[in-house]
Amino acid sequence: MAEAVATAEPDWLVERRRKGASLARELELPTPKAKGWEFTDLSELDLDAYEPAQGTVKGVESGLDSDGGPPVVMPLAEAAGQLGDLVRDRFGSVVPMDDPFVARNEANWQNGVLVYVPRGQRLERPLDLSVIHDGNGSQLDWRTLIVLEDGAQAEVWERYQSADSESEGLFNGVVELVVGPGANLRYVCEQELSDRTWVFATQRAELARDASLEWVALGFGSARGKVRMETKLDGPGANAKVTGAYAGNGRQHLDFDTTQEHAAAHTTSDLAFRGVLTDRATAVWRGMIRVDPGAQQTDAFQESRNLLLSKKAHADAIPGLEIEANDVRCTHAAAVAQVDQEQLYYLRARGMPEAQAKRLIIDGFLQELAERTGDGPLREALSAALDHRLAEILAAA
Repeated sequence: MAEAVATAEPDWLVERRRKGASLARELELPTPKAKGWEFTDLSELDLDAYEPAQGTVKGVESGLDSDGGPPVVMPLAEAAGQLGDLVRDRFGSVVPMDDPFVARNEANWQNGVLVYVPRGQRLERPLDLSVIHDGNGSQLDWRTLIVLEDGAQAEVWERYQSADSESEGLFNGVVELVVGPGANLRYVCEQELSDRTWVFATQRAELARDASLEWVALGFGSARGKVRMETKLDGPGANAKVTGAYAGNGRQHLDFDTTQEHAAAHTTSDLAFRGVLTDRATAVWRGMIRVDPGAQQTDAFQESRNLLLSKKAHADAIPGLEIEANDVRCTHAAAVAQVDQEQLYYLRARGMPEAQAKRLIIDGFLQELAERTGDGPLREALSAALDHRLAEILAAA
């Protein structure tokens, strides 16, 4: 693991890299006995086998206006050197450096993005960002920092992609979302890496008083790995809606670990994940609603529903509750099933061919997720992404 850093980097970032490199050497990879890793085996993962990759980023250019007035969208490495306290005070404030993947990211990241929207401002156009892992046999460490101040608004769609379908490698990402008082963030993270790539991501959001977050996660690619998504509702009146969809085929193994932490009173969270699996694909979703002491009047919901299209596909759905307040409403639901034969019979009895009827049922199952989003371009883009991935896995089945 390289510790060398550019001389232009500020001292605080150089020190964080050194600390990350030190921790990465000390911290061992989790074993199946570690909580949360029971279903994802890392015994075949050799982190040192991958050379660092720069990757290619589309949607963020160098030299954008960053005078602190209007919203700022710029490469994170440039922002760290040019914007001083703005980056230093937020970088690493949401995702702690407490495991080997985050520590390795801290030491090695070169590519990343800063989205900063000052108080009362709005990002006029949705940011459409593609991060392309273009080095076969390499590791790409990516970093995202999104900061919305009081009353700010933004919409960001971030895609993780491989340069080609045969690329083999490792993608290791860290995402920090800071949503200030009364701010409104819509964030989509779409993972469509090659099915020969490991993926690890640690993503965390913190919401202040009356803040609102609409977070969508799409897991379409990769071979194995884990994506951790944590939402902390840290101020009264904060609200989060988290929507996830994954679709796997072949021997893909998709693992999502979600947490909804209610740290303040009068907060609301609503999480829904749905998965479609075929061939020998497997998936695990583990969800936790955590209500901290004093977080009264919490309203939290989570569900995970999975549709298996073959006898050898498998899914595990594990909801959980940790409640330390006595005036709350917290519920969860989980299900794993095959295509409903009564629905299939109903459509076939009306003259629809079996393949078309099956496709319609599965599409409806996924498209209910798109309906959770508000009207507009986001819903249309999400619907199209789900439809495209469904066509891919059905064609390969």
